[in-house]
Amino acid sequence: MIDQIKKHIEEAKVFSPKTPAELEAFRIQYLGKKGILNDLFVAFKSVPNEEKKDFGQILNELKTIVNDKVTSYKAAFENTNTTQSETDLTRPGEPFELGSRHPINSVKNRIVEIFSRIGFTLSDGPEIEDDWHNFTALNLPEYHPARDMQDTFFIEQSPDVVLRTHTSSVQIRYMENNEPPIRILSPGRVYRNEAISARSHMMFHQIEGLYIDKDVSFADLRQTLSYFTEALFGKSKIRLRPSYFPFTEPSAEVDVYWGLETETDYRMTKGTGWLEIMGCGMVDPNVLKNVNIDPEEYTGFAFGMGIERIALLLYQIGDIRMYTENDIRFLEQFKSELF
Repeated sequence: MIDQIKKHIEEAKVFSPKTPAELEAFRIQYLGKKGILNDLFVAFKSVPNEEKKDFGQILNELKTIVNDKVTSYKAAFENTNTTQSETDLTRPGEPFELGSRHPINSVKNRIVEIFSRIGFTLSDGPEIEDDWHNFTALNLPEYHPARDMQDTFFIEQSPDVVLRTHTSSVQIRYMENNEPPIRILSPGRVYRNEAISARSHMMFHQIEGLYIDKDVSFADLRQTLSYFTEALFGKSKIRLRPSYFPFTEPSAEVDVYWGLETETDYRMTKGTGWLEIMGCGMVDPNVLKNVNIDPEEYTGFAFGMGIERIALLLYQIGDIRMYTENDIRFLEQFKSELF
């Protein structure tokens, strides 16, 4: 009898059902009312007392193996059925929701890419700046009336520390530590103590360019700007109007001819067809002297623009405040941007 139980144990150990039906047949075979284990427990009553201990141990071993086998395979089959019922392999895949770049970043990246083609590299500097780099070195000595143009935020603890009003301070830092030739772009946040409105903000983004080398002329500046407007706007017709900036001489405002083909063109250009996009000029010799560059040997030009303003033109955005409101409906419009 014990040999017969051992044979059942070996068979139960190697049993591996492929379907729930096979498992159910196995369960009935051993655990059913007329199953093998029931018959063996009935036979156990007639086993001599001296053999009952060995018989009982091996009989319980068989029962344990059968129960464990049924429990484990039943759970496995239930998990498989649940997974199959919840997963419809014919359904289309779930689309991934794509984010979008902020229009300010997109425009900045486009401008950087355009100027990188002609050798401009990036330079960065601190947003909390000292008086020398933000004003004095840029030909704006103390009490210079042009300082009032900047509407500066001063740090209360130190009157000589300010939130930078332009990224020209980055150019000063770069010229102090690098010898010509210099060809850099300086993008970043700047701060002006201005009232927030549809066309102005107390914090905005600038990108400024600087080129210092031997024999750099105003003609080089104009050609560079024509290349830029053609690449960014698809329009190369520009004009330069005389202006004033303390750190450049001569200085000019740059207008691009937008055209008058639509009502929007008339509205944007106030019927003139021209749009102002940036300021520029030849670097003042005093600025070069302040950073220990010989103005007799080197000349250069600089230009700067507000990224928000360029984005307003490119995307026909009517209110500068939309950039900082974090309205998802506004930002979702720029999902197709490549930059």
